[in-house]
Amino acid sequence: MEIAEEAVRLFAAKGVAAVTAEDIASAAGVSTRTLWRYFRSKEECVRPLLTTGLELLTEHLRDCRGDHEPLAEAILSIRFDDETSPRVRALRDLLRLGRDEPGLRAVWLEAHYDAEAAFAAVIAERTGRPSGDLAVRVEAGVLNTAMRIAVEDWALRPDRPSGPSFAETVTRALRMIDVVERR
Repeated sequence: MEIAEEAVRLFAAKGVAAVTAEDIASAAGVSTRTLWRYFRSKEECVRPLLTTGLELLTEHLRDCRGDHEPLAEAILSIRFDDETSPRVRALRDLLRLGRDEPGLRAVWLEAHYDAEAAFAAVIAERTGRPSGDLAVRVEAGVLNTAMRIAVEDWALRPDRPSGPSFAETVTRALRMIDVVERR
């Protein structure tokens, strides 16, 4: 995570093209060789920042399975980090950079592609249907897309203290969809 946060900090300060893998490794206090062991490209260094939230959401949904709580309600019961936390600010910076940086955008979309399979597995576990079932995959895709668009909407909105918070934006998007669990 430290590497991801340093990569975003450097990308925001200098621009993606001006930052090297060596710059990121040095700022994170690791060798360049270590950086390349874990990441395919300098843009890929930001992936942990993107996947952590998705992994926590998937874990939370698995934990709520025994409660027989509807999927949408389980998602809405999550407490999101405060917008002033360094990770949430770094996520906003990263998504803003991704508008004009195809490499960062690709990492964001790849993280969501992987999350869709994880969401399908959770939906399948919760409903007793196979994860490859078309309905399960569509439900996972709708959930994933709603989450992605909500986070993008929040991140790309101009900074206004009176605007909806991160949690409010995600909640609003999730209330717009109907993730139906069939037994």
